[in-house]
Amino acid sequence: MTAGQLAALIAAGFFGLLACAGIYVLLRLGRLVTVATQVATSYRDRADTLLDQAQAVVDRTNEQLTRTDSITASMDQVTANMAELSGNVSLLAAFARGLAGAVSAPVTGLAALGYGVRHAVALRRPDAVPPPLAPAIPPARPGEPAALPARATAPSRAAR
Repeated sequence: MTAGQLAALIAAGFFGLLACAGIYVLLRLGRLVTVATQVATSYRDRADTLLDQAQAVVDRTNEQLTRTDSITASMDQVTANMAELSGNVSLLAAFARGLAGAVSAPVTGLAALGYGVRHAVALRRPDAVPPPLAPAIPPARPGEPAALPARATAPSRAAR
């Protein structure tokens, strides 16, 4: 064997070794592509599930907003009704005050007239004694407590 043939044999061995390494790398790369494809497929499936769930949440939120709008509309109607009721109550209160004033003035006058007549009749009786006046309160001296006025007592019916 000559040196040229030996060099060609060594080069062929290195070429075969390089071809085996290339095949090994290509096989590993093929497995990597397969795993990446599986990951992408599972990600797409999970993304679809996630999007379906998000759409369901958005739909439920829209339903709740629709309910809230209807409740808000009914609350606006309740507020309007309460304002109208408040106005009616104010009118009735003013009417009741006017009616009470109109009724109480004659009743008060009649009560005063009745008291005056009863007092006049009591004074005209021969056995009637006018009530005594309360005695004047003497001024208190320094260092002494003030005297309280004596209570005037009306004559009892038995004494009349």
